[in-house]
Amino acid sequence: MTQFFPPPPGSYKIDFGGMDLLRSRDCVCLVKGETFEVAVDPALAKGGWPGGQGVQWVDATSDAFTVAYSSGSFGGFLLWGSNESSDQYTAMTGQQLTYGYAVMVAGRGLISTSSYEQYTLASRTGPGPLVPLVYGANDLLYFSLRGLWSKEQEAPNLLSSGVVAQVPKAVNEFFLGVQFTL
Repeated sequence: MTQFFPPPPGSYKIDFGGMDLLRSRDCVCLVKGETFEVAVDPALAKGGWPGGQGVQWVDATSDAFTVAYSSGSFGGFLLWGSNESSDQYTAMTGQQLTYGYAVMVAGRGLISTSSYEQYTLASRTGPGPLVPLVYGANDLLYFSLRGLWSKEQEAPNLLSSGVVAQVPKAVNEFFLGVQFTL
């Protein structure tokens, strides 16, 4: 009988240590950064969020680490949307809005997400027609004033939060590939 483990001498061993594939409706984590359970502020809890939503730290009256919708600043992004089942192993399934907590990702990683700006800020806020944003590989990414990934720097003096790793197209269901370092 052929022996497969341990690998025979001279063979290559592929180590997938640390590789997690987490999938939600709006966000697929191909290489996951650090994850944290965070409290969400009342406006975020009331309004809800998609997976991949950018958030920023806020001061809270409680002792819990608390986040709000990003206004361009970066703290991390929420892995699961507020109206979908969370990871069953975090004991948060269906409880994000009920208890006001979510799972936030920060650090370094690679994701594919549908939570990104599709139109320019000027066309979203102005009277004219919507003008599409066209993403290219290696474009710098920022969080928009609505907390979505964007190639536009919508507020001055913001640091980029990632780069485009894969452009949205039909074959990837128009998800944006993002390599982030936050």
